[in-house]
Order: sequence, then C-alpha cells, then structure tokens
Amino acid sequence: MILTRGARVTGAVLCGVLAVIVASWLVRDIRAVDFDQLWRYWAGFYNARPRAMPATSALDVALFVVYVVAAVAALRSSVAATTLVAVGVITLVLQLPGLWNISSRAMESSFSDELRSRALICAFVGLAAGIALIITAGAGRRPPVDSYEQTPSRPGPGASVAAFLLLCAAGAVLIAWEIRQVVKYSEIFPDWYLGGDRIPHGVVDPPPGWGSAALALLCLVAGVSALFHAVHARPFGLVAAALLLPGGALGVVRIVHYDLLDHFGSLPTETQLTLVSWVFQVFAAVVVLIALAPRGFADVPGPYGQGQGPGYGQPAYGPGSYPGQGNAPYPGQNPGPYQGPQPPAPGYGYPQGGGFGPPPPPSQPPPGW
Repeated sequence: MILTRGARVTGAVLCGVLAVIVASWLVRDIRAVDFDQLWRYWAGFYNARPRAMPATSALDVALFVVYVVAAVAALRSSVAATTLVAVGVITLVLQLPGLWNISSRAMESSFSDELRSRALICAFVGLAAGIALIITAGAGRRPPVDSYEQTPSRPGPGASVAAFLLLCAAGAVLIAWEIRQVVKYSEIFPDWYLGGDRIPHGVVDPPPGWGSAALALLCLVAGVSALFHAVHARPFGLVAAALLLPGGALGVVRIVHYDLLDHFGSLPTETQLTLVSWVFQVFAAVVVLIALAPRGFADVPGPYGQGQGPGYGQPAYGPGSYPGQGNAPYPGQNPGPYQGPQPPAPGYGYPQGGGFGPPPPPSQPPPGW
C-alpha cells in the first residue's frame, strides 16, 4: 500500500510544523545561552557555565533532522506511510511527559511562566501532530495504480541482520544502564522517569529515564522488525539510529576532551563500561544508518515472494521462452517461420509445455499387435 497525494502533502506539512517548533526552541537556547556554552552543557563538560537554563538537549537536534527528512520522505519515498507512523509514535512518546512535568516545581524555579506556557502549548501541538500523522498514514493508503509505481521496500538480508544485531544490542545496553540507575540511585526513582524536583532537564524534553527507556524500546522493536524484513523496519530503524547517535557522539567528544583513553586502564570498571557503551552507541547508529538508508527490496506479491520478482535477476519464464518449451527452437535448430502455438502431436512422448508431477504413461498399442 502507498499513500495518496493528499496524504503525502498532509504528512509533509505536519512534519514541517514539528520541525519549526523544535527549531524555534533551538534558536531560543542559542540566543539565551550562547552556542559555545550550550553545546558544552549538552556534552556534560564540567566547565560549562550557561547564562540561562537550556530548554533543549542534543536530542532536539536529532529530532529536527528526523522531522526534516520525514517531510521529504513523505513526498517522495515508497515507505512514506510507515515513516509517518514512526515519526508520529516517537513524537507522542517524547511529548507526553510534558503534560504533567512542565508545571512541576522544578520547572517553575528554572523557567519563567511565559516560557513554560509556550512549552505547554508546543506539547499539545506536538501530541496533536503525532496523532494526526498516524491517522494520515492509516487513512491515506491506497493500492498501486500500475506496476510503475514504487511499492514499499523491505530491508535486504544483510541490512536486516546488521540492524537486528546492532539495534537489539544497543537497546539491551540502554536497559542495562537503566537497571543500574534504579539499583544504585533508588532515591531518584520515580523522578528519573516521570520528572520531579530532583531531576532537572529541559522544559521541552522528557525526563532522562523516560527518554532512555523509550529509545531502548524503539531500538528493540526496530531490530526485531528488521529480522523479519517488515516494511516498517527501515523507517523505525532509521529513526532509532538517528536518536541513538547524539548521546554516543557527545560521549565520544567527552572522551576526547578529557583524554580518558590515555588513562583507560586506571579508570574504575563502571567508567570503562561507560566509555565502551558510548563508542558502541556511535558505531551501532552509524552502521544502521548506512545499512538501512538505501532502498531495499520492493514488496512484490506473488509466487516470487517478498522482495523478489522478474525485475530482481530472475528470468520471467513463459511459453516459448526457453528451449524445449512450447514452440521455441533448440540451439542450432532452424526456427523457420513462426506458426504460433501448435497442438501436441499424437503418439509416444510427453505433452509439450512441461508441468509439475509425474509424466503420463506411454500410450498402449492397439489390440492384436
């Protein structure tokens, strides 16, 4: 199934609205905080001294890129429907905590009433846009009109295996760190996931635990979907990899900035595991992006199976298309004038044209022979 022209335009407009909202908050932080201090704050540098509390995080940069790419994909890609669903789902998940978290006491002490009011309005708009994206993707589907239209594509075998292994491993690593957080710092639960006075974060971002758990679940769903060559595996996998990349990339920047690899052997075991997790996160995100970005196999129904057909290297055999079938000549035989399909000649032998099953028995001679 593909999207109608109206659904494509609607989806692109909704993604554009979400991109504009995220961009406006990023511009606000650059002006209020100063870009140099802003990215230092995002990276977790100890010497970061922002002039004001940032409202965003590095996750918002990845979301902006996702929304822009999704807007273009909605207009041009064969997987536009599943792309809109993926973007709508992740938007709903990330915007939902704002309904109860923006008005908390921690937000009141860090952000002005005007800023919190704007953030609450943006949260409602984001939730409405996420729901609209899912509805648009479901209501705007139609079957292809002819064979020239691009059908939704599935990831190939190599891309599916790579995405399954790396995304599931990344999701497992994120879950392991969340379990460590709850066990070691039980006093911050449930503020770590639901927001509260003890966990400061951006006014437009979800609580850290909520965002990490959502990303882990997204990685696992995308990885398992890739293993089964599902149509939605590519959009969900690309979105998961795009959101996975910023955390690992900023972690690698922190490693380089503080020369942590020079003293890797003397670091505590937990710190070593943290550094390895950051590097693996970047590696997994980059490989998945490279593996799933190219168009996969077309979703062609019929006896060839998913992603296969005459256009994928298999000859479309038919009557007279290879020697020994129908009226086609054998190699070296003079074909002569074409006379069209001929009826089978009487006598011994098998009927022309072939077929499955055992051959018929030879004809019997007349009685008395």
